[in-house]
Amino acid sequence: MAEEKRKRILSGIQPTGTPTLGNYIGAVRNWALLQSEYDCLYMIADLHALTVRQVPAELRRRTRELAALLLAVGIDPKNHVLFVQSHVPAHCELSWVLACNTQFGELSRMTQFKDKSAKHPDNVNGGLFTYPVLMAADILIYNADLVPVGQDQTQHLEIARVIANRFNGVYGETFTLPEGYVPAAGAKIMSLSEPTKKMSKSDTNANSFVLMTDDRDAIVRKFKRAVTDSDGQVRFDRENKPGVSNLMAIYSTFTGRTMEEIEAEFAGKGYGDFKLAVAEVTADALAPVQAEYGRILADKAYVDEVLKDGAARAARLANRTVSKVYRKVGLLQLDR
Repeated sequence: MAEEKRKRILSGIQPTGTPTLGNYIGAVRNWALLQSEYDCLYMIADLHALTVRQVPAELRRRTRELAALLLAVGIDPKNHVLFVQSHVPAHCELSWVLACNTQFGELSRMTQFKDKSAKHPDNVNGGLFTYPVLMAADILIYNADLVPVGQDQTQHLEIARVIANRFNGVYGETFTLPEGYVPAAGAKIMSLSEPTKKMSKSDTNANSFVLMTDDRDAIVRKFKRAVTDSDGQVRFDRENKPGVSNLMAIYSTFTGRTMEEIEAEFAGKGYGDFKLAVAEVTADALAPVQAEYGRILADKAYVDEVLKDGAARAARLANRTVSKVYRKVGLLQLDR
């Protein structure tokens, strides 16, 4: 009996700064775990980063650093594909065709466009508006079956499905309709200073987030300052105790303990003991990743070779899709 074909997952992350603990728990950590079950393509989305003006030298540096960090987490570049978005021009080629099959009203209703326009009123550019079309191209060009998404990206996945459905309806079966993949636990880690908000590296308060590269002292210091409440009990209640519940979610991720077990462990103990325990398990979990990151980043030639190979492998898949799409929409293609 032929072996069943494995489903394909595409994940992307922007090189706009060091990933946070929230990125690690909600996404990056799971990327390594998915490799045993799926065929994975992992993309550093540098083109998407351009919707906010970047310092060129910093963007190049952060792109290489992010590649090294993903390798340190356990991405296997031999059996899966790690690549930089701009190294595969076919993404932009498909994006134009998809834009011509996307309605203005659909893009104008995207909540992230409204949010980012409000946040950057001095730079409401066309790329910010058409961002979902490029994201659709990123996904559809590889006929990805699954796309890991956070709550803020579900609308973008939905419009990718709408575009794919419309194209398939007009030109015949072409694209796989992608499904969202949400990890069972740890999908959303909140700010340490404002636990009703998602943890974000763009937060102006550096104590609100833990970076994957923060040293032990910084991690302990930030967790000690984490907002809790006056109740004094370690008890899981997202609505009434968001700060404590957020810390419990982090502790559970790294220890494997249930909320009931955590409550029992810290019964009668103060928040100080609890915060220190969360800080220590977090630092312990990140330490081996940080050590491997330092080793890999020091070997620039290796990182660049991985990215070159990844781009070549991604391009072979992407170019086939673009050729198929160009033929279906009637673009003349000459033999090369």
